[in-house]
Amino acid sequence: MKVAIYGQNYVKETTQKAVEKLIDVLLKKQAQVFIEHEFLETQNIDIKQNSKISAFKALDKSFDLLISVGGDGTILRAITYVGDLGIPVVGINTGRLGFLATIQIDDIQSALTEIFKGDYKISERSLLSVSTDPKHQDIVNTHFALNEIAISRKNTTSMITIETHLNDEFLTSYWADGLILSTPTGSTGYSLSCGGPVIAPDAKNFALTPIAPHNLSARPLILPDSTTVTLRVNGREDQFLMSLDSRIVTLSNTTTVTVKKANFVIKMVELLDETFLATLRKKLLWGEDRRN
Repeated sequence: MKVAIYGQNYVKETTQKAVEKLIDVLLKKQAQVFIEHEFLETQNIDIKQNSKISAFKALDKSFDLLISVGGDGTILRAITYVGDLGIPVVGINTGRLGFLATIQIDDIQSALTEIFKGDYKISERSLLSVSTDPKHQDIVNTHFALNEIAISRKNTTSMITIETHLNDEFLTSYWADGLILSTPTGSTGYSLSCGGPVIAPDAKNFALTPIAPHNLSARPLILPDSTTVTLRVNGREDQFLMSLDSRIVTLSNTTTVTVKKANFVIKMVELLDETFLATLRKKLLWGEDRRN
């Protein structure tokens, strides 16, 4: 099996512990191990002394698995390598409880044993695809988001106006700090923090959630995921921010943003005893911090 490992490129004791355990298990299972090159530099690993460990800068369809080491935020960065390649993603959690990174460090060996035996299920997660007019070079290649696309103000304390069209029909102009369009996966993140609804991962919907709206009657809106959302911004500043998960770009107020469902999915690996509702109970009822 050909396995890629990705993590944040800073030193963290729990991450190093997880990587050491992960590599030990993978090599015992005769896997080919590839570690993202910047992440590799933060780990105490000499690939010259082990021919079964290599570095990677990009992935291709020959990989069988990508393992993300960190939290949910790390997975959001990891999927930029996966894109539309269809490589299943496994999340090893080295922080707080996550909705995506669900395997704990102590469970790495047992979890990988099940995965290598084929005892797992795939949860297909829909993504958002964004385009801008005029085009922005930073999002030409990585124009997708697993959690959300968010529009927000820049360099000002004043609210912005976000003119919103759904399938070319005018909905409203939100006067707010910003606006979030989230997937079911992202509904438990930023959108939830702004009062948005929780959406089951397999639902065919998106959520449109205003950020601190001036009008108290502005409420989150559930949309069919076949909807094309068009956004235009006006405000005191000439620019605004658009985030695609953890990636942020600055756009001119003359820019039109168009968001729709991407034509591919991210395949999240789940153990057979994992369920979304079980994770939701722990996350919401125990008051766990949603930031990973």
